[in-house]
Order: sequence, then C-alpha cells, then structure tokens
Amino acid sequence: MQEQDWLKSSLAHVGITELNEMQESTWKHYEKNDHLILLSPTGSGKTLAFLLPLIQLLNPEITNKVQALILAPSRELALQIETVFKSLKTGHKVNCCYGGHPMSIEKNNLIHPPALLIATPGRMVDHIERKNLRLDGITTLVIDEFDKSLEFGFEEDMKFIISQLPHLKKKVMTSATKSIEIPSFVELGQATTLDFLHKKEKESKLIIKKVVAEKSVLDTLFQLLCTLGSGSTLVFCNFKEKVEKVNGYLQQRGIQNEYFHGGLEQVDREKALIKFRNGSVNILVTSDLASRGLDIPEIKNIIHVQLPPHEDAFIHRNGRTARMNADGMALIVTEKNESYPGYIDRKMESFHVDPKAGIPAPPQWTTLYFGKGKKNKLNKVDIVGFLSQKGGLKKEEIGLIEVKDFFSYVAIRSSQVKTVLVKIKDEKIKNMSTRIEVCK
Repeated sequence: MQEQDWLKSSLAHVGITELNEMQESTWKHYEKNDHLILLSPTGSGKTLAFLLPLIQLLNPEITNKVQALILAPSRELALQIETVFKSLKTGHKVNCCYGGHPMSIEKNNLIHPPALLIATPGRMVDHIERKNLRLDGITTLVIDEFDKSLEFGFEEDMKFIISQLPHLKKKVMTSATKSIEIPSFVELGQATTLDFLHKKEKESKLIIKKVVAEKSVLDTLFQLLCTLGSGSTLVFCNFKEKVEKVNGYLQQRGIQNEYFHGGLEQVDREKALIKFRNGSVNILVTSDLASRGLDIPEIKNIIHVQLPPHEDAFIHRNGRTARMNADGMALIVTEKNESYPGYIDRKMESFHVDPKAGIPAPPQWTTLYFGKGKKNKLNKVDIVGFLSQKGGLKKEEIGLIEVKDFFSYVAIRSSQVKTVLVKIKDEKIKNMSTRIEVCK
C-alpha cells in the first residue's frame, strides 16, 4: 500500500480526514531528523503526530525484537497511547507495561515481542532488570510528556533505560510546555524543535473569571456547581487530601461526583475516569494528574478550588476546555482578599453564583460492571447483543463500552437500569455466568 493510501486508511479508522498543521510538520521533520522535540498544547493531537511516522519505520518482517519504545509518565497516558495505536489497525503487535498490572501477564506477552512497546519508566526498568525482553532491536525512542516524567521523579529510571539501548537512531521528546530543560543524558545533540504552543494562545476561546466566596470556599463551590448545572466539569485541587475532602463534601450536599489522584489504586483511577468519560458522572474532583495526557472528553467548565504555584500547571488545567475551536470557561474560587500567584490577572471579571439554584440534574447515564473481559473472549459486540436481546435495550440506550482484560464497563440510560438488571439477572453472556451490577 502506498504511503498516502495507508495514511488515509489509518486516519479513517480514528475518524479523521486529514492531519492538522502540527501533525503535518511532525511527519515531515520526523523523516529528516534523528532527534525531534515536539512542543504542542494538550489536546492538539500529539499522540497521532508521533505514532503515524513511527509506524512507517516498523518492519513487519522483524518479529523477534521490540523495534520502538514509548515511555509515558503515567499508566493512564500509556494506556491511551496503546488505544490510539490499536485503533489505527496497523497489523503490528503492541504491548503496554505499567505498575498496578500483573508482571506475570506482561512477561508472558513479551515472550513474543511486540513491534512497539509502551511503558511507564519504573515498570520498564523492572523488565530490563529481570531480562524479560531483548533491547538490541530498539532503534526509536519516544518520551511522551518528558517534563512530567522529570516532575514525577523518573529521571534516574530514564537515564538507566537509555543507557541500555545501544542501537538507538531516533529520539522524540514531546511536551505541552517548554519550561523544563532536557537532561544531558538524553543526548539529543542538534535536535530540531517544533514549537506549536503559541497556536493555542492565539486561538483560545477560554474565558477566565473569579468567584469570590461570601461564606466558605466549599459552600461557594457547591452553589457554583448548582449554578453551572449538569455540564461536564473538572474541579482542581493541589493535594490529594483536598481532593478527597471536596469529594466528600459535595457528596454530603447531594452532588454526584468522582475523585481522581495519584494515590488511588489503578482500578479505582480507571473506574473514575471511565464514569466521567461515559457521562455517568459530570463532575470529577482531581489533582493535576488529570490536567494532561488523559483520554477524557471536551470539558465545559474548569474550576480551581486551589491555584497551582506555577503558571504552566494553570495553563494545562485550563487546556482541558476551549479545545478544537470550542468555547470554555475557567473559574477561580477564592476567599475575600486572598492573594493570587503572580501569573493571575487581578482585574479579571467576577462570576456571580445564583443562590437559588438547585442541585444539578443527575446524569442520564449509569455504568454497569461486567465481571468478564478480553481474556474471557468478550468484546463490545457481545455486550451490545446481550443488552439488546436479553436486556431489551435499544441502540440509543447503550452508551460507551470499555472492555478491559478481566472486566468491562458499559454505560446505559439511567432510566432503564432497574428494568435491565431484573431482565438479565440469571442470564449468561457467551455461555458464561458473570457478575453484572451497577458500578459504585
């Protein structure tokens, strides 16, 4: 297949007709340069930008060695990259390795090496030290969100990994900020830098306003969420303790929400994101972990309960809204006479809450948990068929489905939950008995 035909076919699989300016430029420079630094805002399509030209370098005749390695600072980002790669339907094998996932499963997957390996730095070090894979075939290295990897303390891990890759020819670093210097051990030499960060600043339709608390910040936050209604909203805090405090307070006041931070177990982090992604909850209270690199939908509102100390973090948080030419609003909840970080415009307009606004309407979707997944040969088509035939659901009453290794999640219309659970109570899916329940 010729390059243009292959590209057109791959983009069709992910619902895109053509590359954007940043992706076009990356493709062009990827072929001509051994070392590349790509700076582009969150949500601009960096993952496709580095995956598409990387795929062109993979040799389908090499089946006994990993050819390319992508390092990502978080499990969520690693899994997101894997999902995008699989959606392109290249025919190349890919594996994803990360903490919180059974090492035995990953080791077995690596017996037949993937063409592309995606990993978090810590887990990659574990596999190298256990000699679970050959490294001599890796010629391409991508470090996605390299500044986050440094911020998360992975410098020594990355240094060790790079030292173990003797045949590297191409290195690609990506980031949504240019404030962090790339360490010398990466050995980029005369790297080409593609800087598209200014594009977001020029095109942004983001409105930033302050909300001055008449009472407590939490009480004001509650009334603000009531005023905003049921639109998708990220509520940012600086610390995980604050995240949980805000979550608990809102739950007590009757506002459904989930919370997300790095201290949660992987399954709980994944569950919170899935429920937010499929519309089972419209409010996610989070740390800065959700500000970048996560597969979450366009957000209507960003709320800062606590402002981050550095402007970059503020920009990344706000980058979750006003994307792809859409409008968005960021709101800073602040106490009277509270001092702001230097990057905040003190003359910003105020947003006034409606003291009479009621609790937002509950989400239209509810997530069901299925106790079977990919390893049980269960797929999305099976789940749709089961819910349609056994549960009596119409197509439009079934929402986003996500099938994991050992379990699955599916969103269905909240109005149908009780009826469906009664109908499928004693039914089998693909001749398998399994636990099916509302995801808590």
